Amino acid sequence: MRRPIKTLAGALTLGLVLTACGGNTQAQGQPSPAPAAAGDTTLLIWADQMRSDTLKPFAEAFAEENGIKAEVVVVAQNQQQTFTTASQAGKGPDVVVGAHDWIGNLVQNGLIDPIQMTEDQLAGYVDVARKAVTYDGQVYGVPYAVENLALFRNTELAPEAPGSFDELVETGKKLKAAGKVEQIIGYPVSQQDGQSGDTYHLYPLYTSAGAHLFGTTPSGDPDPSELGVGEKESVEAFERIAKLGEKGEGALKRSFTSDNSAAAFNEGKTAFMVAGPWRLADARKAGVKYDVTPVPGFKGAEPAKPFVGVQSFFVASKGKNKALAQEFVTGTLASAEVARALFDAEPRMPALNEALTYAAGKDPDVAKFQAAAENGTPLPAIPQMVAIWGPFNTLIHAAVKGEPVPPAVEAAAKAIAEQLEQ
Repeated sequence: MRRPIKTLAGALTLGLVLTACGGNTQAQGQPSPAPAAAGDTTLLIWADQMRSDTLKPFAEAFAEENGIKAEVVVVAQNQQQTFTTASQAGKGPDVVVGAHDWIGNLVQNGLIDPIQMTEDQLAGYVDVARKAVTYDGQVYGVPYAVENLALFRNTELAPEAPGSFDELVETGKKLKAAGKVEQIIGYPVSQQDGQSGDTYHLYPLYTSAGAHLFGTTPSGDPDPSELGVGEKESVEAFERIAKLGEKGEGALKRSFTSDNSAAAFNEGKTAFMVAGPWRLADARKAGVKYDVTPVPGFKGAEPAKPFVGVQSFFVASKGKNKALAQEFVTGTLASAEVARALFDAEPRMPALNEALTYAAGKDPDVAKFQAAAENGTPLPAIPQMVAIWGPFNTLIHAAVKGEPVPPAVEAAAKAIAEQLEQ
């Protein structure tokens, strides 16, 4: 699940546990050592546990074919921070697996290289994935999986998909009044700590009301010089969100997090939940009869546009084996075979069209999440996005609580602008 980046790269520290998944076992907290000699070349790949287990046999086959060694290391948490600090210290990997919205920060700090894929290769990926890994006109990652929010619906409680968010709320209210559910909708308003709002989950409603975070450059990248927060559309959007909140319809509550929203849905306490594909396994295990459709927008407004995240493979600029890393990423890791294996390990929508067809044949929910992504927008990969999270999260809580919207929006816009000027 998406988690916002709250600190800039220069402030990051290294202190996490790295576990070897192949080759020699390393001490805790220590990245893999560099090859001792030219004849002992080791291609070093960093990934999380799920990806590490899947990638290991492909890395070993590539190494054997090229007469080198390969080592896949598990980075258990805070992967971007660990990669940034280790690379700056000359102890980073050759290849790292991560989210596309790392790109702006990593490019700004000179930590990843453009990927050398052909136009034919790029044409094989879904449009949103190509767009997500393209930054300032260059491709910086090989995409392999796409994830986004959608609406989960208990089909026994709500047989028909709502045509708008307004219709969803009315259905939820009727079910609640009839004693069939306890909550109108399981919509994550707060992050897991419950102390701040959840920009990632509330973004679809914000966009449906016609608001945006940044403008757009001629090349299609987000333009931080044009801040959407503070414009009249953003005020209007939060006025509509506030009407759904604790002093309005009661559909949105600060007590709702991703976890307890999922629990309410899986226990039949609500007919609706806004969540990503990471909630599929739990819903299936709970035996809920469900369907997945796009998050609906407000009645008579624009479509809701969820953030789309794209998991990708990056070539480290400070890696010791950059030519081999490029060959491994653009050859082996860009293959349909790897994409299928990654899907089999964890059912995220593949970014490669060939693998997407394979996945949709195995799991009908893949096509449903693909449909939910069609109106989506890649999570901004520019470094300035870090200025959004804190003030916007605070704004969400203020609006849902029922505080006056215009001054809350003005305060958020001011805080974001001040951070952007630093």
